Amino acid sequence: MVKMRDLDPTASPLDYYGAELRRLREAAGLSQPQLGSCVFVTASLIGQVETTRRVPTRDFSERVDAALGTDGVFSRLVGLVLRSQLPTWFQAYAEMEARASFISTYQCQLVYGLLQTQPYARALLGVDYPDGADELVAARLERQRILERQQPPALWVVLGEAVLHQEVGGADVMRGQLQHLLEFRDHPWVQIQVLPYSVGQHTGMMGAFNLLRFDDDPDLFYAESYDTGHMTANPQVIRERSVGYARLQSCALSTDSSAELIARVMEERYGQRAAPDGRTVA
Repeated sequence: MVKMRDLDPTASPLDYYGAELRRLREAAGLSQPQLGSCVFVTASLIGQVETTRRVPTRDFSERVDAALGTDGVFSRLVGLVLRSQLPTWFQAYAEMEARASFISTYQCQLVYGLLQTQPYARALLGVDYPDGADELVAARLERQRILERQQPPALWVVLGEAVLHQEVGGADVMRGQLQHLLEFRDHPWVQIQVLPYSVGQHTGMMGAFNLLRFDDDPDLFYAESYDTGHMTANPQVIRERSVGYARLQSCALSTDSSAELIARVMEERYGQRAAPDGRTVA
């Protein structure tokens, strides 16, 4: 059993979560082994969450709410906990992304985070953060929940063709990732275009960038380097990059042709054939 220690609930969302889990568990008259049995985990894991040595998942939080009858307390809190696991320099962008009504992104090397599969995200994050990959993957998947809202943001994605060929995590992971992209073909709020190699030089060659639009706030431009992000509402930057993005869209393949290219790369490079609508075929 994990040795108990005092927590300062005001130190972080994770500390608050751990303190509340301990308080409400004890208020229910349950030991760590008893609660663990109720939610199908070990007593050790309960102790690790209560002492902030383990970051809770959404699934764990939902099961704890059910076991303790806490009316969604932990299911609501876990979003803050997972967001706090993101790199500090990225948290401000994640908060704005969650509020945006329209997201436009150009990605030249990687699939955009909101569209990554769990294995793809794990392979990426495990390179630089092998000891913290679980927490970062959980945080990335939590970001994707905005696409499941009743009124999700409109998401327009332009992917450089290199994204399809850059093998991340091996052939199986890439096959699953490309299949996942194909599944968005009929999504009413997600549009995916591929910018083919044949375009040659283009306005996005300086690197990936995002544009966020809001119902009641100024537009934002975001780009990042290795260890920092840059976000601005400067009207001139927004104007220039909005025009640049429109040019990328005009140069990119249509959504239907993009799906056909994704399916072709999936077949030829990663060993499985898929129809443009996302169905696997022989």
